Amino acid sequence: MLDESLLDNPDALARTDTGGLLLGVAAAGARVRTAARHAAEAGVADLKPDGRPRSVIVAAPGLMADGIADLLGALAACPVLPLPPSGPAPDAQALRWMLPGWAGPLDLLLLATYDGSEPGLTGLVEQAYRHGCTVAAVAPAKAPLAEALQQVHGLAVPFAQPPFTEAAAPAASAAPRPPHPADPGAFWALFTPLLALTDRIGLVNAPPSAVEAIASRLDTAAERFGPATETYRNPAKTLAAELGESLPLLWSEGAVTGAAARRFVRALTSLSGRPALAAVLPGALDEHSALLSSPLTPASGDLHDFFRDRVEEEPETLRLRIVLLREQDGAPATAVQEAADSHETPLSEIEAPAGPPAEALAELMALTDFTAVYLALSPADDT
Repeated sequence: MLDESLLDNPDALARTDTGGLLLGVAAAGARVRTAARHAAEAGVADLKPDGRPRSVIVAAPGLMADGIADLLGALAACPVLPLPPSGPAPDAQALRWMLPGWAGPLDLLLLATYDGSEPGLTGLVEQAYRHGCTVAAVAPAKAPLAEALQQVHGLAVPFAQPPFTEAAAPAASAAPRPPHPADPGAFWALFTPLLALTDRIGLVNAPPSAVEAIASRLDTAAERFGPATETYRNPAKTLAAELGESLPLLWSEGAVTGAAARRFVRALTSLSGRPALAAVLPGALDEHSALLSSPLTPASGDLHDFFRDRVEEEPETLRLRIVLLREQDGAPATAVQEAADSHETPLSEIEAPAGPPAEALAELMALTDFTAVYLALSPADDT
């Protein structure tokens, strides 16, 4: 069982959080503002686009490419495609990326990294130049990737370091510690300049006022979902407690909630080491029907299982829980409730907040990011 007592002990959570995950998610609003300032200083607002690109291709190390492409795709007016690594480089010391053969002057290549020294991404800049693709990147200033972009007249936006890192007195030779691959703050530092760029070229609706509104939403969410707020009035802690011994089936209704659900899966698996599955309604009902009839649901097992004697060393079994991410003012999910009832599977519902899609998505991400961090910091209670 999840040790829920830890959730209502902010000091204990802080001691457990040796990687700074809570600080990272709480400072997401500040990272958005810093990243937006870097984007403005890099000249994003001065761009004069010739028209919308045919497609947007996103390349990044680790988990970032899929997440950025998924979220931009939920907001954009053209296809947004992640570009996974094609394999190791010939020296087997780094990954390489290969630009699709069809990519050309009508396409936009976006790169995102908090390192900037990846030879594969630098090579991708050279490929884009040969294909005639427009290329832009978010990367640390003076990193090899940023220098490669300058040589091909591409756009480089500096990666926004955490505010508590920038404010600290820097050691002469100390480099910033790389963030966790799924750190929410690092994600916003990479995503915000790309959001500003795609707004400027007409793919999404995210002018500077909207980016500031996103930052404000994240600030408010940090207060509502943060460690100082008790579980009984904190939706993130409540959801973490519900998912403590569960295998979540994250079902969603639309583009925004679908992107949030898939990001939640990545956060659960990479931050807290917990399995989760995502699917979009109405197909989710068929896609997960076999799971709902499996031994992971009480209805498919022994009805008297609750009353039998348990061996002390017997491990707890994960049980399915449906987590429905609903669009604002969406239709009642009657079929979802019926599926949960017929299989005696618990159901949690999360309604997308009101407001523009980008703001609603940011608040949903704050909720799910805080939930994943709480699960990562809360060990099982063995008592």
